[in-house]
Amino acid sequence: MFSVVIPFFNEADNLEPLLTELLPVMQSLEEPFELLLVDDSSTDASLDIAKKMAAQDSRIRLLHLDPQQGQSGALAAGFRAVRGETVITLDADLQNDPKDIPRMVELASSYDVVCGIRQERQDSWVRRVSSRIANGIRNRVTGDSIEDVGCSLRVVRSDLLYRVPVFSSMHRFLPTLLRMAGGSVTQVPVRHRPRLGGESKYGIGNRAWRGLVDLCGVRWLQRRHVDFGAAEELTQNSGPSADSG
Repeated sequence: MFSVVIPFFNEADNLEPLLTELLPVMQSLEEPFELLLVDDSSTDASLDIAKKMAAQDSRIRLLHLDPQQGQSGALAAGFRAVRGETVITLDADLQNDPKDIPRMVELASSYDVVCGIRQERQDSWVRRVSSRIANGIRNRVTGDSIEDVGCSLRVVRSDLLYRVPVFSSMHRFLPTLLRMAGGSVTQVPVRHRPRLGGESKYGIGNRAWRGLVDLCGVRWLQRRHVDFGAAEELTQNSGPSADSG
């Protein structure tokens, strides 16, 4: 079963068009699926629209967060609620193309995590340049090679998500954290589309300082990470239990 996790905040213009595109793509996979919409305390009509869509289709589930948790918190809430063995994540702003999902699902038969790399990004030059710099610094410090950690289009084996620590900027380090959890990671080019409705939630602001602090924290986790490997139980005691009379 596939679980598609879609966090959203104030995406009233985009939710219905997104699901109109997404549902046929998921049906084409010919396996059961659910769409898990996670409302991060929207202040526009997004929640009402999501409620209406969920009432019309039993495959759509809706979570509402209050107070607001941010993208990482919304993703984590969705991860905890999924029922499928494979989780697909994408943004609600229509910039991810659902038609890339089948190709990524096919790769997921060989890898635990499939990450998208946005091609011909339809963002401002400020956003593109700052993302490139942040990716370079992040990879240098963590020793990873994720080309586009900002791409939300991913396919992940769901049991890995329970091993990932949850913190406010988790989504910016998710591929690295999933690799630490034992997952094999690959990357694939995906389409990127311009935002046609709603407003971008991205802003540079204090992200640089906060990102540096988070990066140091993830590096600390890497250095202190304990890998148990495959634990094999060697005892095969068929006698009475210790607390039996």
